[in-house]
Amino acid sequence: MARAAAGLRALRRLLDALYLAGGVIAAGFLLAILGLIVAQMVARWTGHVVPGASDYAGYCMAAASFFAFAHALDRGAHIRVGLLLTALGRHRRWAEIWAMAVGAVTATFFARYAVKGTYWSWKLGDVSQGLDRTPLWIPQLSMAAGTVLLAICFWDHLIRLIATGDDGIRTEQAEDRPAGPR
Repeated sequence: MARAAAGLRALRRLLDALYLAGGVIAAGFLLAILGLIVAQMVARWTGHVVPGASDYAGYCMAAASFFAFAHALDRGAHIRVGLLLTALGRHRRWAEIWAMAVGAVTATFFARYAVKGTYWSWKLGDVSQGLDRTPLWIPQLSMAAGTVLLAICFWDHLIRLIATGDDGIRTEQAEDRPAGPR
């Protein structure tokens, strides 16, 4: 029994580290967007052009978004309808299970097709229409990885909700915030 509990704690640490890593990677892509914008500004001031910078900024924005999804879900940053859940009273748990199950199935469906689309882009040799001719599987890989991570996060929280009655999503309650001017 102690061995199983230790294994579950190790799995919990691994999953939390994966969600945090997704958030850190997303932040890195946001910094890359900043770098690309600054490079474009400097290039314009000096009379030069950074070819493909707009395309790469778009790729970085997509990567930042998809890698941030699981981290945001784990931290309670996704929209939840707390008033509706509170109004359900004793049926709240079933509504949460239903909503989490729908999210898990949808995220899994999306992840499956994101991975499949990335594979076919690689297999067919699709390239961007811009001057840079970037193989499309490279930016699509971040979308596929982000959606797989989101699906894992949904299933993790669904299983925890069913097993323990608590989904483990860390939410910031209004009463937890410090009082005073904002």
